[in-house]
Amino acid sequence: MTTVTCQALLFDLDGVLIDSTPAVTRVWQRWAIEHGLDPQTVVHVAHGRPSRFSIAELLPNADIAAEDLIVERWEMEDTDGVVFLPGAQRLVESLPHERWTIATSCTRPLAEVRLRAAGLPIPEKIVTSSEVTHGKPHPEPYLKAAAKLRFSATECIVVEDAPAGVRAGKAAGARVIGLPTTMEAALLKEAGADWILENCSAITLQSAGGALALGLAL
Repeated sequence: MTTVTCQALLFDLDGVLIDSTPAVTRVWQRWAIEHGLDPQTVVHVAHGRPSRFSIAELLPNADIAAEDLIVERWEMEDTDGVVFLPGAQRLVESLPHERWTIATSCTRPLAEVRLRAAGLPIPEKIVTSSEVTHGKPHPEPYLKAAAKLRFSATECIVVEDAPAGVRAGKAAGARVIGLPTTMEAALLKEAGADWILENCSAITLQSAGGALALGLAL
């Protein structure tokens, strides 16, 4: 067990707090097939990024806004199997509400649908793709999330499962915990993760007097 301190925790959503992988995979495979693209490639490209950026990369001549709305509607309709990941509920419920939030590549409506489906609280100051100009791996999502909590990103620890998210956290100046729930640990380490833990159950709040003291089960 290693003890670290920070002022706040900034979580990614999918693959960190909730498991939406089956639903996400189903939606992007469906979208890929409709457009004559390779489903496996599309799912890989789309992971951990705002859908509009993935669509623009995969189908640059399409009506990006229209396709984005289609993907979002399908994702909001498909919540089968969306559940919280091990340790996620215990961890977020142990943290003071003003000391954690979420920075996700989902839109706000989709993020709220998935949090409700998984039975997790919706942070008041959540940052979604609806609030940013540049998605991960750009640092903007985590810079905004830290600012909403009235901290600098350098005072925060980011919890991520995707290399793009790890890079976003590091670019913002935060330390990053990588969770190999959807990607190989080596890819998270290569992206710059400071620690690799199994999942949120390996993070324990030890004290919240002043700075947060966290126990990490390495």
